[in-house]
Amino acid sequence: MDGKPFAITLGAGSSLANKTGAWRTERPVYVDRLPPCNDACPAGENIQHWLSLAEEPSYEAAWRQIMRDNPFPAVMGRVCYRPCETACNRGRLDEAVGVNSVERFLGDEAIRRGWTVPVAAEPSGRRVLVIGAGPAGLSAAYHLTLLGHAVTVMDSGPAPGGMMRFGIPRYRLPRHILDAEIARITDMGVTLELNRTVTGLPETMRGFDAAFLAVGAHIGKRAYIPAGDSARVLDAVSVLRGMEDATPPLLGRRVVVYGGGDTAMDAARTARRLGASDALVVYRRTRDRMPAHDTEVAEAVEEGVRMKWLSTISHADGGTITIERMRLDETGFPRPTGEYEELAADSVVLALGQEADLSLLEGLPGIEVRHGVVEVAPNMMTGCPGVFAGGDMVPAERTVTVAAGHGKRAARHIDAWLRGRSHSPAPGHPPADFDLLNTWYYSDAPATVRPKLDLARRMTTFDEVERGLEESTALFEARRCLSCGNCFECDNCYGVCPDNAVLKLGPGLRYEIDLDFCKGCGLCVSECPAGAIEMVPEIT
Repeated sequence: MDGKPFAITLGAGSSLANKTGAWRTERPVYVDRLPPCNDACPAGENIQHWLSLAEEPSYEAAWRQIMRDNPFPAVMGRVCYRPCETACNRGRLDEAVGVNSVERFLGDEAIRRGWTVPVAAEPSGRRVLVIGAGPAGLSAAYHLTLLGHAVTVMDSGPAPGGMMRFGIPRYRLPRHILDAEIARITDMGVTLELNRTVTGLPETMRGFDAAFLAVGAHIGKRAYIPAGDSARVLDAVSVLRGMEDATPPLLGRRVVVYGGGDTAMDAARTARRLGASDALVVYRRTRDRMPAHDTEVAEAVEEGVRMKWLSTISHADGGTITIERMRLDETGFPRPTGEYEELAADSVVLALGQEADLSLLEGLPGIEVRHGVVEVAPNMMTGCPGVFAGGDMVPAERTVTVAAGHGKRAARHIDAWLRGRSHSPAPGHPPADFDLLNTWYYSDAPATVRPKLDLARRMTTFDEVERGLEESTALFEARRCLSCGNCFECDNCYGVCPDNAVLKLGPGLRYEIDLDFCKGCGLCVSECPAGAIEMVPEIT
């Protein structure tokens, strides 16, 4: 081959002998559509692209593609709640692609092989202050460093990681994994100042050109519960944070957790590992109204955590609590029934939500706070010029993935602001809906299930519960991707075209339509597995 486009030639008398393109009223056009997994990712990852690299297999290239958007693939492969998989078109065919499993494999592979991210940008001479060493702050520091800015991260804690370290138990996120991905960021030149509580932000910002505020929600919300002097009432945030201390908290044998979110599940599962023979979650509403993710609830129940729905704690005393049964009114709001029950409890753990400490904002002009969070513009800047905010302290879902996405987005807007420009994301592609796919081309391939630690061992250790995939199973999972809405060079269009009008341009270059011979029959469109070709009216 000489590198020129080629087509199947059938010789004289074939359709090539007649320029059938003159018959055409429509013509096929190759398109790129937005896969639902990409669209659903809060971190903005190009999931379909890195899956395609992983299935080659080109693991390092796939990992580097993830790192363009998210500096925590090994962490995210453990703690993300997988909105990409919920949106995955393959879930309507058999089972969703295990995107999270492949991401974890790539993240762990990078740690094992010591892959690093070089900083190629010229120094900008600008300094950016980041307050908070959680997922949002560290993500912003990572992306700002890649853009050429000098970044200093200040955090009040004794170790970096924020709620990744002090809010997520070790059985979900081993600390050596977290430490490895944070070390990769600091090794890029990010300055980290720990045990540094910022009280006067205007003074702290002197010498910096911009600031990104990413204070985590480390304060547990309280509720008034009448309690006797001997009652032991704690908050879940303090309990989980205490697990990082040398001496774990003492909860007793019978622990009641009050709340219905993921933190409540973590607190109850932690209590079981600390020796509680009975861990009970009390929640005011029903299971379908519980904010905790299904996987968290399922694993808690698997580990012996009991659930008490439609109940509220009305009184706590030494060794017992009194709960009142509730009922939901026509709006779904829980109402008291006047029916009471007494239960044994050595301690009560409140898991009623968390708040961020916003005291550092005092003296900063233009800041607007509503319902305990900071209002920001679409570019993530607060009302104070040059001060941006993200993560738990702004209105958004509080997950690690959302926070990492905030850090990336803020970094790009901060970079633009420092350079006197504005940042505008590229226009989005049209969605790659399921009905555009020809799914009959794909054989059934059930998703790979991650192995789990034996149930008996979970209660005696904080070892990681969910394990990762081996290389062979991770590769299989990557290859289950349907490449929704984007050409993956399967050659279907090339093979079925009756006019030999589809030209192959070479590996990675896709195809071209020879309009001299394409008569616009649309067979290529109807036979494209990925829905990556569409018919458009011919220009007359």
